[in-house]
Amino acid sequence: MRMRKKPNLVPRMAACEDLLIKTPEELMGEWLEVYSDYDELHLELGCGKGRFTAEMCDQNRNVFFVAVEKVPDAMVVAMERAKAKGLTNVRFLDFDAANCRSIFYPVEVDRIYINFPDPWKKNKQSKRRLTARSFLDIYEVILKPEGEIWFKTDNRPLFDWSIEQFTEAGWELDQVTNDLHKDGVCGVMTDYEKKFYEQGIPINRLVAKKVGIE
Repeated sequence: MRMRKKPNLVPRMAACEDLLIKTPEELMGEWLEVYSDYDELHLELGCGKGRFTAEMCDQNRNVFFVAVEKVPDAMVVAMERAKAKGLTNVRFLDFDAANCRSIFYPVEVDRIYINFPDPWKKNKQSKRRLTARSFLDIYEVILKPEGEIWFKTDNRPLFDWSIEQFTEAGWELDQVTNDLHKDGVCGVMTDYEKKFYEQGIPINRLVAKKVGIE
């Protein structure tokens, strides 16, 4: 579903501009030098309205978060949530995940979150999926040794396909489940996830670890 355009988007974005980085390439290799109060660098690809972002930042004040979102009408809500909580350990980017190597040095990122990405259901669109081999190759470069990808989706075919991609690329899989919240809410939810949980839709989740990849 396409998000309705917000007529007051421009002033709302302006009110949160201190949380927006417009030239992230200038921070390449220096993220934790510039933001030196933090111990780890985490990257979220597709933060949406930022429910997950704000809660994770609030619970992990020693971690600096970079939240990427291509839809301004969603990102402004995420920024407002972070601002309302007084969070200083997050910055937002309007950026394409395919270009991550232009803003992060090799082995600079500790963890990547991929939550409920577009499944790109047609076979000819498979290369656009954020768990496609071409993207995994990018993540493998920018993640530190022992770095992790936390992946969640409600789409079972995408999840099964992603497991194949991770396995073929040599990632070690952990905490693989097809019903994350079977015994009650587990971890921080996104907005989509909360809606799916309330509808009884099972959530698939895994952690992929950069271990032994050559």
